[in-house]
Amino acid sequence: MDMPIVEVSGRVHALIEDLLPVVFPGATFDVPTARVIFPVGRYARGVSTWVALERCAREPSERWPRLVEDWIREAGDLVVLSIADIELLGDVRELLRLRIVPKLSDADREPLMAVSAGPFFDGVIVIDHPEYGGPLTKARANLLGLRRLGYVVTRTHEEVADVDVRDQPLTLRESVRVVSKPGSRYVPVLLTEIARFVPEAGPEGALFSVPTHSTMLLHPLTSTARDALPAFADVTEEMHASSSDPCAPTTFRWRRGEPMERLRS
Repeated sequence: MDMPIVEVSGRVHALIEDLLPVVFPGATFDVPTARVIFPVGRYARGVSTWVALERCAREPSERWPRLVEDWIREAGDLVVLSIADIELLGDVRELLRLRIVPKLSDADREPLMAVSAGPFFDGVIVIDHPEYGGPLTKARANLLGLRRLGYVVTRTHEEVADVDVRDQPLTLRESVRVVSKPGSRYVPVLLTEIARFVPEAGPEGALFSVPTHSTMLLHPLTSTARDALPAFADVTEEMHASSSDPCAPTTFRWRRGEPMERLRS
């Protein structure tokens, strides 16, 4: 049976203080903040003991020394990795971007710094670096002290402000509007600005898709233009299948003030 955290904290913190010199020499326990300070080179990072307390609260006290030892090693290893990030990447905050991806499962989304971007997409904060980048996990963000990340959305929109917009043939009578930035990984963030790219769209709305992370496709709908859907969906699926950085093979319908509608997957 789990014990209340307050009942285990004193003994667990005493164990941490006893084991630190053996498991991670040089690390210290800061009593007022209940954090272990891990020094790595010229840097140092503090890690809350909350995880260690939770683990011990679920187990009998005879297991606590091993649990605490394992936690110190894990926390120390993560700090070393976070310091390596700083050494390799510099100011990580300057590298953060929002990448739109098809809706993730709860299990896939849980460890990531991610937000919902409607019923069919999620926005995942990523570190934009060719070698050491990737999705930003909650654990990595905590170790790097990354908080208040709302600015990442604005920065990503600024990065794709110079997209190219052009119309090209879709069928003998219809065209498709292509919004693209070659080499970009963030064009789908513009799905919140569809109205800007199809100002002529009426009540019928527009077809749209994001087959790759560098391209968004749009087609304003009218009562006489519904036959464009098969060709539009085919182009979307072909672009998605042939891309080295695919986003979604799905065709959607957009209307002002209405929920996004999936038309063809």
